[in-house]
Amino acid sequence: MAEPRIAQLTRNTKETQIQMELNVDGSGVSEIDTGIPFFDHMLTLFAKHGLFDLKVKATGDLDVDYHHMVEDTGIVLGQLVKKALGDKRGIRRYGFFLLPMDESLARVVLDLSNRQAFVYKVAYQFPMVRDFNIVLVKEFFQAFANEAACNLHINLEYGEEPHHIAEAIFKAFARALDVATSVDPRMADALPSTKGTLSI
Repeated sequence: MAEPRIAQLTRNTKETQIQMELNVDGSGVSEIDTGIPFFDHMLTLFAKHGLFDLKVKATGDLDVDYHHMVEDTGIVLGQLVKKALGDKRGIRRYGFFLLPMDESLARVVLDLSNRQAFVYKVAYQFPMVRDFNIVLVKEFFQAFANEAACNLHINLEYGEEPHHIAEAIFKAFARALDVATSVDPRMADALPSTKGTLSI
């Protein structure tokens, strides 16, 4: 039986203190507390729709802004995914999902290549969900792509309501990452690369 793909990390800075645990082969169970209700909702959706078990306990300078918390959470999640997957033997590596959320449609494509690239084409007219500016969604995924060392392309095909836009993106990301991290039994223990390594 394969080793469980589980990782945990603690990251402490003057701006945020984050403890996080990820089980890539989970069932979608989550315990999320960042102090930002809408962001907690998005991370809960990510865990549920990617079938990842995720625990997040975070505190920080929310009185200043939500930016540090959102970005730093993306940093830690990216580090956890990379750590949990190890050398990535046997994984599908690529993931894609096109997800509707009412009037919004999001497309997420990724490659767990050990090479960072981030493309974010998301336009909207209204950015606010209560006190959460969805411009921070870009900061979260930029941080994730940097730390996971992956190609991550996020496109909003169309959408109007900011809650629906963010939700479509997080759910599509979860589904695409679930595909990319899944083990292909035909791969056995091989690396998903003709170079024999996943690196530059």
